[in-house]
Amino acid sequence: MKLRNLKQSQHGLNLRIFVVVHDLAMACLAWVVARMIVGYLTGSPGIGARQLVLELNVILVFQGLILWRMGLYRGLWRFASLPDLGNLLRAAFLGALAGTSVLFLMEKPLEQIAPMAWLFPLLLLVLLGLPRLAYRVLTDMRQEVRRRRATLRTLILGAGRSGRLLLPELKRRGGYDIVGFLDDDRRLRGHHIHDVPVLDTIERLPRIAQEAAVDLAIIAMPSANNQQMQRIVEICEKAEIEFKTLPTLKELGSTLARLDDLKPVAIDDLLGREPVSLNWEAIRSGLVGKKVLVTGGGGSIGSELCRQIARLNPERLVILDSSEYNLYRIDYQLKSEYSSLILESVLGNVCDSATVENLISRHQPDVIFHAAAYKHLPMLQNQAREAFRNNVMGTMRVAEAAIRHSAETFVLISTDKAVNPSNVMGATKRIAELYCQHRNQISNTRFITVRFGNVLNSTGSVVPLFNEQIRQGGPVTVTHPEISRYFMTISEAGQLILQSAVLGDGGEVFVLDMGEPVRISYLAEQLIRLAGKEPGRDIEIVYTGLRPGEKLFEELFHAHENYAETSHDKILLARNSRRDLNWIVSRLKDAERAVQGYDIPALMQILNELVPELGRAKSAKSSNVIPIGEVG
Repeated sequence: MKLRNLKQSQHGLNLRIFVVVHDLAMACLAWVVARMIVGYLTGSPGIGARQLVLELNVILVFQGLILWRMGLYRGLWRFASLPDLGNLLRAAFLGALAGTSVLFLMEKPLEQIAPMAWLFPLLLLVLLGLPRLAYRVLTDMRQEVRRRRATLRTLILGAGRSGRLLLPELKRRGGYDIVGFLDDDRRLRGHHIHDVPVLDTIERLPRIAQEAAVDLAIIAMPSANNQQMQRIVEICEKAEIEFKTLPTLKELGSTLARLDDLKPVAIDDLLGREPVSLNWEAIRSGLVGKKVLVTGGGGSIGSELCRQIARLNPERLVILDSSEYNLYRIDYQLKSEYSSLILESVLGNVCDSATVENLISRHQPDVIFHAAAYKHLPMLQNQAREAFRNNVMGTMRVAEAAIRHSAETFVLISTDKAVNPSNVMGATKRIAELYCQHRNQISNTRFITVRFGNVLNSTGSVVPLFNEQIRQGGPVTVTHPEISRYFMTISEAGQLILQSAVLGDGGEVFVLDMGEPVRISYLAEQLIRLAGKEPGRDIEIVYTGLRPGEKLFEELFHAHENYAETSHDKILLARNSRRDLNWIVSRLKDAERAVQGYDIPALMQILNELVPELGRAKSAKSSNVIPIGEVG
């Protein structure tokens, strides 16, 4: 900000110096021309160079002081107005006095002084005023052109209900010259909607945009799925015009299309799947009037869960988080939006037995959503103790307290990294899954696990990282050209977690349908294009190589798991063969002792025993087989 202000100040100073030099030059020119004309009219001998230089020096001093005192350099030419003309007239009049005084001092004859008294100020007024007038006229003309260009020639992509509702709103607000509609329904071609024609299919956008000098395309297709949005965005990019979109049906809800709803196309629009249809009555009946605890409630998933739970009228919502800032942020937001919500925000760590026991004994929650976890894979790969302590022991502390105080439901938020894990983070989440399944067998509390992949725009995820790299001018770093991940939006993940919580009877591992995996290189390319730049030309993509514990491809099910459909088409049930999990308890006690003694080798040995896939991944790495893991 300081640098920008400094540059602006320097620019203003340079302009004023230019104006001063211009005016002094015009004063000299006016004097020289006036002297030549007077000499011609009076037939007097020509003026010598030395004499002319002397006169000009005196004129520059007098006229410069007059122009400065008239305030002609307090404003800029683009703001020249009638008061400036008055100042010019006064400057010319005083210039006449100054000129005649100079000639008197130099004892020039009266026949030369008299015509100079009116000719010099007249020329001075013209030479100072005309450039200012011309500059003001040209500036106004440019502004008028810009004002006219502010009326954007616009195409609406989609002639369905949303496009038809958007049209009168655009006309009402002004600033949009609607050229026509484009729609893939060929039967609509040639039809008119409120006197606006349906020109052709969306595929013809590049040609029509060029022929009709289109500035903006508005995608009015909130029901479009990700494949359709990807295709439309590619066409808009080929047309090289600005494009915006309406929110999806899930975001728009039952509201009508409004101009304020227009937004730039975001990566969520390209990678999010079709709108999720939920059984809100079942979800509401499972949470209304209930006391709900969300651990890690200030994080990306936890805060979204809190926002959605707050709408369902729980008896009380309790949030536990170890980040003071995150906790403050969600607390402030919920209290602002839901004034009747009984809310308590607790700063604390799930690994602290006293905090967890006190919290759950005081509030006696009916439903617990356990979202507190460390998730940054590369960092945790070299910090196994902290990963185990938070992801496993934290889960154990909350689960044990939930059983002691008769919580009805405990929902563990897990990850696809827990499937055949080749990294520490995934291994700790897999152990947490096994522990919850074990506790479900020996308690009355329903333990439900929800497993899903990467969440777009969550804290520490790859999308914010790529956006930051793009803002800095690149390069965008991707670990491998073929690496791919499953993605879903934060809102979608939160809704499906709530739906899973009311589907399960206990012991289930629900897997959210993540659609098709997305190549990270494709994600990087789309983010660069959405920023208005071209991959490889404006922003480079650099491949850095897989990091320790990373996979090329993620999995949603273990080899011993079968999956079955549930009553919700976006939620699958991972069917485990019945297993005796009592063995896990003794090894977890040994792992706790290793954590307390900071014995990392012993802890890693137990991790490899509890999650054999972790040891096999290390063996594969030592055999020069590419390990498989996560980006971002």
